[in-house]
Amino acid sequence: MSGANFILLINLSVAGLLAAAFMAVAFHDAGRAPARWLASGYVLGMAYFAIEFGIPAFDDARPAVVAAFAVFLGATIAFNAGLAHKYGVAPPWAPMLFFLAVTTIAVYAVQDLPRQSLARMMAYQLPYAAMQFAGLAIVWSSRQRLALLDRMLMVVLAASALQFASKPFIAHALGGWGANPQAYLQSSYALVSQSLGTVFGLALALVILAILVRDVLAEMTSKSEMDTLSGLLNRGGFTRQAELAVLGAARQGVPVTLVIADLDHFKAINDSFGHAAGDRVIETFAGLLREAAAGHHAAGRIGGEEFAIILTGTNLAAARLFAEGTRSAFGALPIEGLPAESRCTASFGVAELHAGEVFSGLMRRADGALYQAKNGGRDCVRVSAGPTLAEIAPIAAGRRS
Repeated sequence: MSGANFILLINLSVAGLLAAAFMAVAFHDAGRAPARWLASGYVLGMAYFAIEFGIPAFDDARPAVVAAFAVFLGATIAFNAGLAHKYGVAPPWAPMLFFLAVTTIAVYAVQDLPRQSLARMMAYQLPYAAMQFAGLAIVWSSRQRLALLDRMLMVVLAASALQFASKPFIAHALGGWGANPQAYLQSSYALVSQSLGTVFGLALALVILAILVRDVLAEMTSKSEMDTLSGLLNRGGFTRQAELAVLGAARQGVPVTLVIADLDHFKAINDSFGHAAGDRVIETFAGLLREAAAGHHAAGRIGGEEFAIILTGTNLAAARLFAEGTRSAFGALPIEGLPAESRCTASFGVAELHAGEVFSGLMRRADGALYQAKNGGRDCVRVSAGPTLAEIAPIAAGRRS
């Protein structure tokens, strides 16, 4: 068995393992279209390697050569479909399938050219390069924020496209790609070509696998930090987001304010109208906060009937107006499960972050303001004037040390 044959068998096995890996990711969540398409791409890759391995057995290799080309180009199209689904881009099916049909016909036609013709070799390899550049364009055109791994994927796609484009010249430098298709696997070029395929096929798969696993972990973290009834962050998730917001505001020198709210007489609602009605009250109030957060702020349900929202870029006066508006809107809303004339109210505590203060101190002051609102008759807003010198002094002393 030649070295090229051996690498071809390795590629066949690796493609199978990668297809299984992507199917495992897809199995984790039935809605993961990207992983399913990527798995399909590597299954087609297995079919391509199997055809390549069988070409020496054919007397007339033209149909097998053209089939191998079409199957491998189909694999790159399936890969691009996976990228499109991953990055929220509409898969360009019409141009890709048209390109597949046209280039397959072209590859069939150029089989009449001399075996070592540069035009014949380019007709076979350049469509692969074009599909890799199409994948690069898909990632580039995404409206999602591209992190380091996504940019690494773009680099590998570009490098893979360039290696396909360079293969005709590599073949020419190495004395061609065999006297006929049946002799291809015995050529020096076949060894180099299959080795390059192994390197770039693995590199692409490993990077995109890392991206998918990253997304799975991020989704799991998001679910673990979400309160299912309200649709807001739970206490742990809110605390983490709020601490990040406080650190970011301190770096940027912008104000950040915390608003804590508590539903008034919530136990009486549950006792009088049932827990289903109480759930509707929580969902209604959470909807107001979720609409206010709108992707710019973090809102959470931090207790049974207690809520909080961190307002980045909002000073104390504006946060108080926000709390008053939310209080008024909530008090006017009819709630399913309660009598038509019944209305629910909430009490609010507001505190703005001061220089040298950490989130725990901000939380404590907002909670103190809420306590004043509850003691002041409920259905009102109270504001924390600021941290005391006794609260700031230990922090300042710690920084000096």
